[in-house]
Amino acid sequence: MINTSKFLPGQLVISKAGRDHGKYFVVISVIDENYVYLVDGDLRKIENPKKKKVKHLLWTDQTSQFIYEKIKKQEKITNSMVRREIAKLNLEKELS
Repeated sequence: MINTSKFLPGQLVISKAGRDHGKYFVVISVIDENYVYLVDGDLRKIENPKKKKVKHLLWTDQTSQFIYEKIKKQEKITNSMVRREIAKLNLEKELS
């Protein structure tokens, strides 16, 4: 059994299965211990998040605090915000 407690809203994850293999996403919500909703702001927009099994995701230790706070406060998140945060987290990952 996979521990979903490490998957949080705002978490940067990488798909390791399916057509979107290797693509970066941000977790928007955790459905249960097996599924999460993901967006990338490009092909998977906020209006139509992707439901994905957590066993098909590679966890990263990076979280967008900005998106996490927006979700927590139930404020509107735009696709451009998601794209910007994914790019920012990828840049931080490369620099470290």
